[in-house]
This record gives sequence, C-alpha cells and structure tokens, in this order.
Amino acid sequence: MKTDDFIGLLAADSAPPWRLRAVLAAAIAGGAAIAATLLFATLGLRPDINDALGSGRFLFKFVVTLALAVTAAMAVMRLGRPDATLGSKALILAIAPALLGVAVIIELTVLPETQWLPKLVGRNAIDCLLLIPLLAIGPLACLLLALRQGAPSNPGLAGAVAGLAASGIAATFYAANCADDSPLFVTTWYSIATLLVAAGGYLIGRRWLRW
Repeated sequence: MKTDDFIGLLAADSAPPWRLRAVLAAAIAGGAAIAATLLFATLGLRPDINDALGSGRFLFKFVVTLALAVTAAMAVMRLGRPDATLGSKALILAIAPALLGVAVIIELTVLPETQWLPKLVGRNAIDCLLLIPLLAIGPLACLLLALRQGAPSNPGLAGAVAGLAASGIAATFYAANCADDSPLFVTTWYSIATLLVAAGGYLIGRRWLRW
C-alpha cells in the first residue's frame, strides 16, 4: 500500500475534524484548570499583586504567555490529523518570540547598562525553570491524550507543539506568582523552561503518538 493511501485510510478512521477540535479544546480547558488548581493550592499569587497590576512589565508577561498558548493551541489543532501539516501556518508560532524581541530592545533602551545583567538573572530563575515545567505536566498530558484521537502524521512535531501550548498555559499562571517582570528575565528563563517542555513533548509524542 502506498504511503498516501495509508494516510488516507488513517484520516478516514480518525476522529472527524470537528470532534478532534472539540476534544483538543476540552484538553486545553482541562489542562488550564489543572495548572490553575496546582498554582493556587501551592504557590498562590505574588504578595504585591495589586501593585503589580499597574506595571506594564508585569502585564506584558501575560501578553507573551497567552500569545504562545493561543498560537501553539491553534497549531496543535491543525497537526492532530494524519493528513495535516502546518505549512505557512507555522508563522503564527513566531508571534510570541517577536513580541519578546521587541520588548527586549525597548528594555535595553530604557534601562542603564549596569541593570541589564541583574534584570536578566533576576531572583527566581531556578524557580522558573522548575515550576513552569511542573505546571505544564497537566496541560501536556491532556493534550497528548487528545492527540491520540487524531493520529498525527508527525508525532514528534505534534508532541513538541503540544509542549509549547502546555508551557504557554503554565507560564501564564506562573507569571502571576513570579516577581521578576523584566523582558530580559522572561526572554531568558521562560524561554528555556518552554523549550524543556517542548523537548519533553517531542520525545513523548514521537513514541506515544505514532501509528
């Protein structure tokens, strides 16, 4: 049997597109609920949350993390079927990095050079590297379970993008606890944590989502 014919059979046997989208949407909602419950049951909000809400740097963290979560979720919904590829749609995944790039340029412009390294290192780098992946476990598990319904043609890529979505969800909640707001910190440590989750999603997806 030719590969195209086999993919066609898988597409016919997998969940209809509307059902897969519904399953993935439920997985995103369920994963977000798990991450939120874990955050509020263990870490809580940062003590100065009321003051932080008046800070553009603090609010910008949510712009970036939500941009990552939404764009990666859109990509996951496209990758869930055996006959689907990202193609030019992959460009949406550049939105969050582009926002960070602009913010870093502005931050370097407005901060004195002596503050660059302290703002990059911050006070919670280790917490960030640990807590974002931990908060992402629930969302990633939900998304991978949902992707099993669709037989993606590139299991590793689907798992990696699911990891991006999961880390975007996790980082959104973690940002409410994290006291480091500089784009220099977010670009460095949030990005490393996100890549760790994406790598984990790739490794799990490559084995667990293959057909």
